[in-house]
Amino acid sequence: MNGPAGRFLPYARHDLDDDDIAAVAAVLRGDWLTTGPTVEAFERALAARTGAGSAVVCASGTAGLHLATMALGLGPGDCAIAPTITFLATANAVRYVGAEIVFADVDAETGLLTPATLREALGRAGGKQLKAVLPVHLGGRAADLRGLSAVAAEAGIEMVEDAAHAIGSSYPADDGSFAPVGDGRYSRMTVFSFHPVKTIAMGEGGAVTTNDDALRERLVRFRSHGMTRAAEAFRNRDLAFDADGMVNPWYYEMPEVGYHYRATDIHCALGLSQLAKLDRFVARRRELIERYRRVLAPLAPVVRMSTTPTDAGAAWHLCVVLIDFAAAGTTRARVMRELGARGVGSQVHYIPVHRQPYYQARYGAMSLPGAAAYYERCLSLPLFPAMADGDVDRVATALSQAIARG
Repeated sequence: MNGPAGRFLPYARHDLDDDDIAAVAAVLRGDWLTTGPTVEAFERALAARTGAGSAVVCASGTAGLHLATMALGLGPGDCAIAPTITFLATANAVRYVGAEIVFADVDAETGLLTPATLREALGRAGGKQLKAVLPVHLGGRAADLRGLSAVAAEAGIEMVEDAAHAIGSSYPADDGSFAPVGDGRYSRMTVFSFHPVKTIAMGEGGAVTTNDDALRERLVRFRSHGMTRAAEAFRNRDLAFDADGMVNPWYYEMPEVGYHYRATDIHCALGLSQLAKLDRFVARRRELIERYRRVLAPLAPVVRMSTTPTDAGAAWHLCVVLIDFAAAGTTRARVMRELGARGVGSQVHYIPVHRQPYYQARYGAMSLPGAAAYYERCLSLPLFPAMADGDVDRVATALSQAIARG
């Protein structure tokens, strides 16, 4: 449905050019479709872009989170903290390895985990064996990594960033400059997603950046069935080596169970081509956000876009507005349907994960007021680089009309 004003505007979409298609076609015409040189090229480029020591590309952001929890050694009897405003995968990755999750509240204006809400979650954790916290950079806006890392260090827990929304984002560093999300100066690992609605697309894909060589080795091993061909790691030496002490050329070992989480050269060719456009994509997203701020200003205070001092570093994945639906005399569902009828897509990011039936059954009901306040008001509007300035104006008009209908 396109609505009266033209083409349908989804809340997000990928942006592909002929050179992206050519990059994928070149791989299809080559000798390697998977586990080849394009995978390594993308990993090197991503590490350079984020300032990390290394990057390990994988099948999805969810796979990256799972790999990170495995590499960190989380398991039964352990616990990790995650904000409840996030996609399911952040918490699910902790459960994949048999560990338990402690849900943290968030700032009611930004949906972000804060040092204060992390401390509160630590207090609720009691005597549990806490090992990690997984802050989420929501919508491209970075969490307070310095503040969170200080609290985590006091508690003796590790930090793994969920940066599925934040490729190209930056955060305030100690010297006052903005450092790239993924550089790892405050965390052990950072996980990215390259799903088609993200800032750069691989079709499906993700990556984990780290500055720890031992973690990198574990990530690489776990993404490919837990296998290793490193001679120094072999335990069954009678099987691994021939009579002359040479490694048998077919030999491999599996010291721990892993998964098939590899990314292909086909996906990485697209990712590599898209990564070269990241600065342009980010710049356009920032322009669109600023235009949204201007054209939505007349709808205040019913419709607002929150601001923080760190927004200058945000590579906006989402355009989230906070709407006082009760004051407008309407409901979010009604507004979304009215927008859809006018050719404007929208979405909610996210339903608090602690309210999901699985987690309610496991941990019981809990009150997280910041998350409740954020969830009750948030709505994601269309945001992607191919949008024209007029598209933003069209969305603002449609939103004004949808709210006015009550």
